[in-house]
Amino acid sequence: MSLESPWLLLDVPGAPPARAELRRYLADDNSIALFEGTELHEWREHGPRLIDLAQSPALARACHHEPHAWPGLLLTCEAPLAGMLDHLRRLLTVTLGLHHKALLSYYNPQTASYFFDACDARALSLWLGPLSRVRWFGGTWADRAIGSLGWQQLLNPGLSVEPLAIEQSLSPLQQEKLQQCLLEQHAWRWSRSTGADYHSLWSHLQEGLALGFSERPVLDGWLWLRLQYPSSRIVAPLTGQTQQARLDNLRQRWQNNQI
Repeated sequence: MSLESPWLLLDVPGAPPARAELRRYLADDNSIALFEGTELHEWREHGPRLIDLAQSPALARACHHEPHAWPGLLLTCEAPLAGMLDHLRRLLTVTLGLHHKALLSYYNPQTASYFFDACDARALSLWLGPLSRVRWFGGTWADRAIGSLGWQQLLNPGLSVEPLAIEQSLSPLQQEKLQQCLLEQHAWRWSRSTGADYHSLWSHLQEGLALGFSERPVLDGWLWLRLQYPSSRIVAPLTGQTQQARLDNLRQRWQNNQI
């Protein structure tokens, strides 16, 4: 990997200690708060930071040699800084479905690995805008679980597209990929906290969703129950008026079968 990317969009929310570490590399912290001047202005000090790596060769080398310590996106952009900043800030807020507005944490290496995977050449031209290249060290949560993260790279196809809209709508595939990101992250966290195999937990999570346990507390209850009774059989249909009632009835049945 070369060190020609002049900008680092540092994922401070994903690795808060990196914000303090900047002092080691930037004598005068002139990094730019991405949330500055946006509706997220209140959280600007805790949000992502844009850093000119051309002013800090040592930090550029650290991003290469210690990518886990400096998570985020390495950006190449020939447009003026103001144009790049405007685009990066516009990317922050998107629309899901018809009216639901959400923060898109595209600067997080894991999120980027799902979101940009759902983009074809035209979509990449739209979402990358003035950015000619984006690189990051990451992968999916499943990749992280098995220790197979690596360098990812996107080149802007440069197709003629309309400018990114304010609160741009996500495509159904982008929404599906981001939902997968959240679910795989949940399985990864359960794996970390319980010591259970990630792939087994992911299988249990999918099984729970197929049973209709979509509410987060109920889904968590299901995961815990399945870990306790990994070989118990499910006899459909489950009885109960609510998700919680159906889970409670299943728990009672499995407990009784163990007596």
